[in-house]
Amino acid sequence: MSSVFSGLLTLDLSSFTFEPFREGVEIAHLHRSDSGDGPALALLRYHPGARVPLHEHTGLETICVLSGSQSDDAGTYKAGDVVINAAGSRHRVWSETGCVVLISWAAPVRIIEDEG
Repeated sequence: MSSVFSGLLTLDLSSFTFEPFREGVEIAHLHRSDSGDGPALALLRYHPGARVPLHEHTGLETICVLSGSQSDDAGTYKAGDVVINAAGSRHRVWSETGCVVLISWAAPVRIIEDEG
């Protein structure tokens, strides 16, 4: 089965359905396993000041910043940057300005410190 997602480079996100993910962060699932425990592809939309608490990657995660900027404990990434987080890596994520990222992960993350 193939899927095509149009409008990402122009940020025409009108055809995507976003739902709450974390406070200030919304997710549009593009692909996920039926169980929810396997590989997935999604768009994350961070509102300015939104944060994701300390978490550990249980599988490889790849992020492409499409707009705005996203920061983690290692630095700040702007539109066009690709970030690869290896299995076992840990970090916090936030966006001061707001951003949209395309994210692919091999397995869900494990939240270590919940800020809520």
